[in-house]
Amino acid sequence: MTAPSSPNLQHGPHDASFADVGTPALQGPEGIRYDFNYGCRVQVPVSGWRVVMSDLDTHNTLLDDVPEAGVILASRRKYFVRFMLQVFDGERLVFSHAFDAAGQRVFVRAGQTALGDFIAWMPAVEALRREHRCEMHVQVPLHLHELFRAGYPDLHFVASNATVASLGTFYATYYLGLFSPYEDRDHQPTDPRVSSLQDVASYILGVPAVERRPTLVVADATRRIRERYVCIAVQAGGQCKYWNNPGGWPRLVAYLQQQGYRVLCIDRERDCRRSGKLNSMPAGAEDFTGNLPLQERASLLLHADFFIGLGSGLSWLAWAVGTPVVMISGFSHPKTEFHTPWRIINFHTCNSCFNDTRFAFDSGNFNWCPRYEGTPGAYQCTSSITPDFVARVINPLIEKSR
Repeated sequence: MTAPSSPNLQHGPHDASFADVGTPALQGPEGIRYDFNYGCRVQVPVSGWRVVMSDLDTHNTLLDDVPEAGVILASRRKYFVRFMLQVFDGERLVFSHAFDAAGQRVFVRAGQTALGDFIAWMPAVEALRREHRCEMHVQVPLHLHELFRAGYPDLHFVASNATVASLGTFYATYYLGLFSPYEDRDHQPTDPRVSSLQDVASYILGVPAVERRPTLVVADATRRIRERYVCIAVQAGGQCKYWNNPGGWPRLVAYLQQQGYRVLCIDRERDCRRSGKLNSMPAGAEDFTGNLPLQERASLLLHADFFIGLGSGLSWLAWAVGTPVVMISGFSHPKTEFHTPWRIINFHTCNSCFNDTRFAFDSGNFNWCPRYEGTPGAYQCTSSITPDFVARVINPLIEKSR
């Protein structure tokens, strides 16, 4: 492959910038430059020298080329690979380097990614740091730094708007996201529609794809509410993620109150109006909404008997602090998120469209419903989930907490 250019537009949940990787950062012998920032990259000073890249684990040759002087050769694969890089002048081996990140500065970039994605992916970043004993820098929105800093003291957190030039030289850089088109295999080794959200990061970073609960340290573990309570979150980033049964939330709130619970709604927004649809905090719930620090949300969740939410960031936050999570989701298959015994999906109706490889999730279309958008059958995956169904699932949690 010749000098890398920016790929087709990639979508994480958000776009990542690939335009600032620059010249290979590391100096080899005889004027050779190389690094592993956006794939394995090498620049040779003499035309006619032969460059060979191979995979140390699979023993496949990935590139064998003779570039012009000054041209940057780069591997197609931009995710983690243990590369072997060799440069030959005829029969003479000019340079050989086997990937070894021990003691090296490594950068993981994710940009303005959603809360749930970062909670899902941070354990894989830490696993990479531990496995390779590297100095790990990770790009995280500034408002999330306090959520992760105490639990991951060996990671260096970088603000999303920081430029690579301001951070110094890195041995390797990896990009986390769900890249579009999902058939892309240069930036992600598997289709994210058939992987769990955590596995997406594990595959990209080359660590074992196992479920890992994040390490979050709640700054203030004091219980502020004496009464028994549960937390709920009803808002989401797309209509397909909502619980679309009109009477679902109000009836469930009433049922929980009958069981002696205070019901606290902890969404950022009390009301959300988008694309002609209004989704509001259910009647009867106590208004704990607002743009509050996530550490305050974590403290509140820590003492809740359980949390009821959707396939969204607050569900991941509740799971991370160890609170039982009742997750209502029909657009995604239960294997998409973390495992919870209280996952609610109705298999009698249309479901799991996010995981259907015939479709690509469009985060820019709030009304996305690939099979039934614009018809009476839209969002049947959750409109068919009754409050009685949810009550049956949560009853064992209620009994356990009495």
